[in-house]
Amino acid sequence: MTAKAAGTLRLALITPAVNAALREARFAADVPLDPAGSAAARAAAGALPPAGRALAGPSLRCRETAEALGLAAEPVPALADWGMGRWQGRTLAEVSAAEPEGVARWLSDPSAAPHGGDPLTALIARAGTWLDALPPGGGRLLAVVDPAVVRALLVHALDLPAAVFWRLDPAPLTLTGLTSRAGRWNLHCGTRLLAP
Repeated sequence: MTAKAAGTLRLALITPAVNAALREARFAADVPLDPAGSAAARAAAGALPPAGRALAGPSLRCRETAEALGLAAEPVPALADWGMGRWQGRTLAEVSAAEPEGVARWLSDPSAAPHGGDPLTALIARAGTWLDALPPGGGRLLAVVDPAVVRALLVHALDLPAAVFWRLDPAPLTLTGLTSRAGRWNLHCGTRLLAP
């Protein structure tokens, strides 16, 4: 292994398989995978890149996906999904009908938290703090994390404006790679774990 390769950190972010909450566009509903999601995750297990360590966000969907992928993943509280306060478990359509001004503010102001949960800026800061604390000395990590966390990590790693968060859309059971060399993150986008 060359000296340059020894200093490279590779982080593979895997979005969890689908469940009923995702199909219904529910905010941060921590429900189990449905049978189709579990089967898809099991089928994708052989497509994972090698890694020295596996991590998972604490949501049930992330933990069940990691298990179905055959990973003995360590739960990481800092990789928790976006706290949506009183909107948690409700559909976007329900919230938009009941609180249209709140939804508009939430979508346009990264520091707004009309739901009583975390503003987008807090999610990005939490994810960024975790990312910045990773040891730079090399290695490979796999992390099964909710889509909002993938988006927040990308915004932080690439030093993007918070508004770009809304333009990133990691699909279920895809792998997004971040590689750190010399203190700078590079993006490897959207590797499918299953054929479409």
